[in-house]
Amino acid sequence: MNLGPYATFILGAYGAAALIVTAMVAWVVIDHRRQARALADLEARGVTRRSEQRQGATTSGAAS
Repeated sequence: MNLGPYATFILGAYGAAALIVTAMVAWVVIDHRRQARALADLEARGVTRRSEQRQGATTSGAAS
């Protein structure tokens, strides 16, 4: 395979793109682990999600 006089640029561009994509994938994996750990910590302390409704709770928000 002959890339011609621009071989250095082409290979450098592919290398930089591969490095950037690898770094972004690693960043997402690390952030996912950190967020899962934080969520597990909150759930262990009893903090619930707002989407979970308690029994007997009203959804209208009006005081009676």
